[in-house]
Amino acid sequence: MNLDAIVRALSARRSGSAYVALCPGHDDHDPSLSIREVDGKILLHCHAGCAQRDVIEALKSRGLWEAAPPTRTWATQRTSLGPIVAEYNYTDEHGELLYQVTRHEPKDFRQRYPDGRGGWIWKKYPDQVLYHLPEVLEAAIVFVVEGERDVETLRDWGFVATTNAGGAKAPWLPPFTEVLRGREVILLPDADQPGRARVVRIARALLGKAARIIILELEGAKDVTQWFEQGHSETYLIAQVEGAAVSQ
Repeated sequence: MNLDAIVRALSARRSGSAYVALCPGHDDHDPSLSIREVDGKILLHCHAGCAQRDVIEALKSRGLWEAAPPTRTWATQRTSLGPIVAEYNYTDEHGELLYQVTRHEPKDFRQRYPDGRGGWIWKKYPDQVLYHLPEVLEAAIVFVVEGERDVETLRDWGFVATTNAGGAKAPWLPPFTEVLRGREVILLPDADQPGRARVVRIARALLGKAARIIILELEGAKDVTQWFEQGHSETYLIAQVEGAAVSQ
């Protein structure tokens, strides 16, 4: 939109620092519309009582007001996501679903939780928990990895494992530490700087609370899933863990 174009189209006349014109929002016979520009924004006010939105709609119908581009909200962002290829359920200690992490292709992750009406609210759940919480609460030894896929890999091989949603930069919260209190915790970092930094943060939080903390980086693989895909076995992982524990 352009002030000069509106002024010309409405045959507005100057009145002090503003213009006045017949208001297009109603059958106006005595110019009641004030038009002025402040800091690059066009301000409209109908002294006869038309709502500003009605004046703007009238200007739009004459091609004198451009619609503002839609705000890019989370709802509009998620419409551009690829298809969901995996769903990871986060539950309370009784196994009741609290929220999901969804994995999309191309690789992307989102959180959502039930809206109570059969749909989803696509936001981060306010009370975050550890993945597979009921299993963790029953275990004496727990692996902590970076992603849900790695947790599922370890579970397939007979281990108890967990993570927290959000990847390497997600905060490690005090309730996570309390869940792992008194347990032997084996931290398997992804083989990159964010992954290593993450396990250091977790280890610091667990000091004095976990029964034992072991940090084990698996050589030659970016994560434990790739490590198993390379042909390694669960017994070799156990040997690696025991070796790491002895070396501490």
